[in-house]
Formats: sequence, structure tokens, C-alpha cells
Amino acid sequence: MSYRIVFKKILNPTVTLMDIKAPFVAAKAQAGQFIILRVDENGERIPLTVAGYDREQGTVRIIFQIVGATTAALNRKEEGDSICDFVGPLGRPTDTEGRKKVCIVGGGVGCAIALPVAQRFHELGCSVHAIIGFRNKDLVILEKEFAAVSDTLTLMTDDGSAGRKGLVTEPLKSALEAGETYDEVIAIGPLVMMKFVVETTRPFGIKTTVSMNPIMIDGTGMCGGCRLTVGGETKFACVDGPDFDGFEVDFDEAMERSAMYRDFERHAFEADCNLFAKEVE
Repeated sequence: MSYRIVFKKILNPTVTLMDIKAPFVAAKAQAGQFIILRVDENGERIPLTVAGYDREQGTVRIIFQIVGATTAALNRKEEGDSICDFVGPLGRPTDTEGRKKVCIVGGGVGCAIALPVAQRFHELGCSVHAIIGFRNKDLVILEKEFAAVSDTLTLMTDDGSAGRKGLVTEPLKSALEAGETYDEVIAIGPLVMMKFVVETTRPFGIKTTVSMNPIMIDGTGMCGGCRLTVGGETKFACVDGPDFDGFEVDFDEAMERSAMYRDFERHAFEADCNLFAKEVE
């Protein structure tokens, strides 16, 4: 069975959105879960968070950043093309019940993961305050979509080229110091961003959930590649998460592990680009 790409949109120079025809996955998918795909029979397995779904159309939305050989190969696919494998939904859905007011903090491509969570809270009648951050205006994605489901939306960029200049922790800290209260803060983005969101909320004792996306292979907890230390215990992001209590996550260990294959990933990406360039000559 193959999985057809029914829609493709370039969100920015390094981030692409695709809707994949996968009716069995679409029927069960929930906010916070993920899928594992292979572009072709010789490809590696990569996890991507479910960025949306349409149960009637039988499609699942993925948004990915082009960082390695596999995402580069996926990005070369066009509407009407198919990919080899699309397995899911995997992981535990985000707990969205019983909240009256939440703050969603998204960073970079992590906003693609944060959006369906914000949408689900909005559907349930929860007040949603969203803070999204990017390096510059050229990398901003999904701003209109967040605005549609947020009671307040704050856009931050590192250089001030869009929205406010600064880090996502700055408006969060200002709101908390001004007496704003939330049932929960949910942070989704780079590890270092989530770490500092947690340190921002910790003095206020506000429940803070983070979405972890470590190295992952099989998605069933058997390979152990996605292990994390949470509350002093070993957890597996693929079956115990990907959402965890941010106060209990060992971020320093997670960041060290996430960097282990960075050089290999870069070399594989460069080799893939060189190979593709020769193929099109």
C-alpha cells in the first residue's frame, strides 16, 4: 500500500506542509500524536507529529523541516506522488480535558505541533493564550491559523523583523509577573526553548507540559532510542509520551543525546543533495 500526497505547500524556505491520504490513520489521530514514515523502500524511518487531520477526506497533515537526507527526499515529492509507509497514530494524545485557560508556547517548526493542540483546546471552549517565536520574519509559519484559535497571540522574532523582538519566555514571564494564571502552560519547540519556558514557570508553580521529540526508530518502545530521564526514571517518548511534565525532564541529558548524530545527519544531507544534483544534470 502506498500513501498519496494530495496537497503540498511550502511554508518557508526550510519548512513544508503536506496532506497525506491515509484514511486509517486519519480515523484515529488526535492532537499530540505522531506518525512514522518511509519515503521509499530503501529509506529510513522518521517520526513526524500529526499537524492536523480530516477524518471525512481521510487525510493526515504533516509539517516538516528539511534537515537531513530523508526530509530532503520527502520534500522533492509533489502532489500526486506517493510515499512508501505511513504508520500511526503513535504516542499518547495531549490531555486537553478540563482546562479553562492555557498558554501555548511554540518555537520554530514546533509551532506545527502546537497548532493542533491549540485548536483542540479552542474547540473545547478553553481560553487559549498563544506565544510563538521564530528567528526572523522569513521563518514565520501558521500565524493566521494561531490567530484564529487564540484569545491572545504574541509573535516574537529574535531580530524583531516581525512581531516583537525577543524570546518567547519574555512575554510569558511578564504575564505571570502581572498576575496572569493558567491551568497549564504547554511548550513545544527546540529543547533549549522548552527548558527555559520551564524555568520561567517553575517559580510560579504552574503546571508545564513539554513535547519531546528525541531520536526514534521503531515507535513502539522496543529500540530504546527515544529514552529520556523524567523524574529520575527512564521513559520512552514513543509510548510514554511525547508529552511530559516539564519540571521532571532532564533537559541537559536530552540535549546531549540529540546532538549525537548531528554530524552524521549533516553529511547524509550533503551526500543526498550532491547525488540529486548529479541525477538532474
